[in-house]
Amino acid sequence: MEQTGKVFAAILGGILLPVFEFLYGEGTAVVSIMGALAFFILLDWISGSRAARKDDTYSSKYGIDGVFRTFFMALLPAGGHLLDKAVGLPGILFGIFALGLIYHTLRSMTANAIRAGWAEWLPISILEKVIDWVGSEMEAKVNRALQRRTERGAGTDASQK
Repeated sequence: MEQTGKVFAAILGGILLPVFEFLYGEGTAVVSIMGALAFFILLDWISGSRAARKDDTYSSKYGIDGVFRTFFMALLPAGGHLLDKAVGLPGILFGIFALGLIYHTLRSMTANAIRAGWAEWLPISILEKVIDWVGSEMEAKVNRALQRRTERGAGTDASQK
């Protein structure tokens, strides 16, 4: 029985890893960013569920819609990666989408935790600093990407003249 489990895990890994790498890219940074996003989405779900139970706004329909929303959100960085590949960018759009989702999820998670009544046990000031940092990091990456694109475009235009 133990051998069957190992074979099943090997087959599953042999299928899922190439799909993940096709959708999101390869490397430690990609795995770490997507792992962080998944982790904070889980925390957002937990805090949102507890907050909804506390303020009596829990609805299974909203929860089911949340699964589809989360699936949609998780595919945004994949779309960014595929666009990066299509236009030859080094992971810029992937990073923008992934950091943007982490930023959004951290804000949602923090608000849900406060609604759930957990503020006194959370380092809210630290969470706010992390949220600000992710937002400023995302803005810096967007600006760098736009600057590189402009420089590359200007270089192309100059060489064509």
